[in-house]
Amino acid sequence: MHRKTFAMFVNPTHQEEHQKRHDEIGDEMKNILQTHGVHNYSIHLFAEQNLLFGYAEVESDEQWAAISQTEVCQKWWAYIKDITPSNEDNSPISKSLKEFFYLE
Repeated sequence: MHRKTFAMFVNPTHQEEHQKRHDEIGDEMKNILQTHGVHNYSIHLFAEQNLLFGYAEVESDEQWAAISQTEVCQKWWAYIKDITPSNEDNSPISKSLKEFFYLE
């Protein structure tokens, strides 16, 4: 199992909307994540900085990368691009974080 961590931003006036959309995430997106080997996926908000911190355990880096190529993921990105800074392909601008410490 690989641990993935990343940081993204949410537009300052859209924190509640971002929460709402994730609370209502559909079974279609959940299924894509699960069938691509994603476990224990969580996103946390540092509200004062409009910073989102994501954590996921994945079965393989290849499966994780393949999610972005699915139609379901492409639709999700289009759906959230108005509330989070995004790249030209609608993917949220994110940066991978280096694991610094882990206690099992």
